[in-house]
Amino acid sequence: MVSVAANPSRQFSPHSRVAVLLPLPLAGLYDYLTGVESLQAGDFVAVPLGRREVIGVVWGEATGGVAEAKLKPVIRRLACPPLPAISRKFIDWVAGYTIAPPGAVLRMAMSVPQALEPLRDLVACRAAMVLPEIKLTEARRRVLRVAGDLPPLLPADLAREAGVGPAVVKGLLEAGALEPVPMAPPPPFASPDPDHPGPSLSPGQQAAADHLRQAVAGGFSVSVIDGVTGSGKTEVYFEAIAAALAAGRQSLILLPEIALSAQWLERFRRRFGVEPAQWHSELSDAKRRDTWRAVVAGTAKVVVGARSALFLPYKELGLLIVDEEHDAGFKQDDGVAYHARDMAVVRGQLGGCPVVLASATPSMETVANIASGRYTRLHLPDRHAGAALPAMDLIDLRRDPPPRGFWLSPLLVKAVEDTLAAGEQAMLFLNRRGYAPLTLCRKCGHRLQCPHCTAWLVEHRGAGRMVCHHCGHHVRPPTKCPQCEAEDSFAACGPGVERIAEEAAHRFPNARIGVMASDTVTGPQQAADFVRRVAEHEIDLLIGTQIVAKGYHFPLLTLVGVVDADLGLDGGDLRAGERTHQLLCQVAGRAGRAERPGRVLLQTFQPAHPVMVALTSGGRDDFIEAEAEARRLAGMPPYGRLAALIVSGPEAGAVDDFARKLARAAPSLEGFQVIGPAPAPLALLRGRHRRRFLIKVRRDVALHGPLRAWLAAVPAPSAIRVQVDVDPYGFL
Repeated sequence: MVSVAANPSRQFSPHSRVAVLLPLPLAGLYDYLTGVESLQAGDFVAVPLGRREVIGVVWGEATGGVAEAKLKPVIRRLACPPLPAISRKFIDWVAGYTIAPPGAVLRMAMSVPQALEPLRDLVACRAAMVLPEIKLTEARRRVLRVAGDLPPLLPADLAREAGVGPAVVKGLLEAGALEPVPMAPPPPFASPDPDHPGPSLSPGQQAAADHLRQAVAGGFSVSVIDGVTGSGKTEVYFEAIAAALAAGRQSLILLPEIALSAQWLERFRRRFGVEPAQWHSELSDAKRRDTWRAVVAGTAKVVVGARSALFLPYKELGLLIVDEEHDAGFKQDDGVAYHARDMAVVRGQLGGCPVVLASATPSMETVANIASGRYTRLHLPDRHAGAALPAMDLIDLRRDPPPRGFWLSPLLVKAVEDTLAAGEQAMLFLNRRGYAPLTLCRKCGHRLQCPHCTAWLVEHRGAGRMVCHHCGHHVRPPTKCPQCEAEDSFAACGPGVERIAEEAAHRFPNARIGVMASDTVTGPQQAADFVRRVAEHEIDLLIGTQIVAKGYHFPLLTLVGVVDADLGLDGGDLRAGERTHQLLCQVAGRAGRAERPGRVLLQTFQPAHPVMVALTSGGRDDFIEAEAEARRLAGMPPYGRLAALIVSGPEAGAVDDFARKLARAAPSLEGFQVIGPAPAPLALLRGRHRRRFLIKVRRDVALHGPLRAWLAAVPAPSAIRVQVDVDPYGFL
């Protein structure tokens, strides 16, 4: 791999050799000749690859492995700004760390091919200096009169101003009575105003904001805003954004659920006068094109986005913020497996800009970095404007169970009734979509399973479908059992949010109920409308999954009831306790965020579990220390290293054969332990059979070198795929 750091702006004269990186999961760089025009490192170029034309990036000097007579010339250089040197360094680093093909990482930075083509100038029109001999109708006269009085207008705008149809303007253009005038497109984003009046900060917030303002002027650093829910972390890092804007540099804010962050966008608009540029999967192709170009040109001063926004080609990034840094949504498992929080720190270090991590429940990795002195902690222990943290109590389901066929304890039902009677809002939380997670035959016990995955089909009663949440396969609920052919014998087992909503409608018949889950709120517009309805008290009882825990502020929401607080504690996941603690803290933080006090009730069968004890006692730090000590003793992250290999293929026998071959070649090194192969918990996923290796490595032992050598020594057959996941977060 050519190092970008060696000469990031290298110029290449005509007819010289260059290395081009293609956005494909291939082995490495490809050599080409520059042709008749000069090129520089970072230029986007069209090159031949077999019989097709591919867009790639000039990465550096040719590797020299191919005779010059066999090299093909670059077809053309694209008329767009080059990929910045920092972006190329970052791509190299991510590829090396994740053991992924560099081209696969480049593809994430080149995710909008149409942005690489030159933009067409808009064509306005004005009245011709000399009017041709044409028939003038009243409509044509109005158009010419408006065109003479106003500056050049786009045809559609001119037609609207004159009160005529587009065909009238088109006819005048064709007749020569109107002249076309090229017009540069307007900037896609207005610049946020750093001096726009913001909210008053508390002394604690002001001290943290002052620290971040200094950090913006001081190069690379990592600061962690560790504040309780409702402490105003967002307003604090807004001051850092203001400092970056004043310095003329770009800012990036990563959010775990950008498409569902209507309230965050409104808070930004109130602070800076305009909305920021956005980057997420729900944007139109045209908007993604305009945003990509504005980022590389430096005119998009603030970008808020999902994890993929990290790979945009920023011209001059001066601040990087990861909000809710603990959230598992920042981990990408498919394709290039990376954690956006960790890669954001790397991006900040490569670019010499400060990084801010914010969370009410910092991850164990972040806590360890604070303890070692690598990160600076900014503590906000109190809620803003004097609001109190909600009281948290357990409902022991062994003593106070729901009636048979129901899921809400009488204690929780009474609390909801009292809350609604007081004119306040309540939330019921269950991190499980659909109506029921399992459907089985009462007669023979047959369970409805996905044909492509090792997973049960989940009933979504509202949509009338059985759905696999892993591959998306869906069918209508069968009328008879495919095993024993019994008619109408299927029973729903366990609750999802739809079933809780059904029970709530029965128990609270006068309440206005809304369900918020990723399959009921599917995009930014729906999310914004739902949040508005809750904020304006058009909904009394909110029922939702984890997306309701993403920083929403509802002043009248005073009660949160967690239906199954134990969900996620079992299964042997390394981070089960940590994740459950984080999730329940976050969802509990939705209660009592204004002047009315809040209350949280957790339904549990395990009231003595350390997570439940920590939640009700407020002993977060004690829980973290106990969790950290257990990880130290086991040599688990963040005090040890893990990597996973997932071997998959369409034929189970071939996958097993290759996995055994790979196991026989595993490194035998002290402190480098290879566990497996073993069937993955999801042994079949999207029709591919899967086997897993887990590599456990001491912190003082190299991971990447032995892992690369091992994989290179045992190349996979064409039908077998080996995915590497360095620092895995999930174990399915």
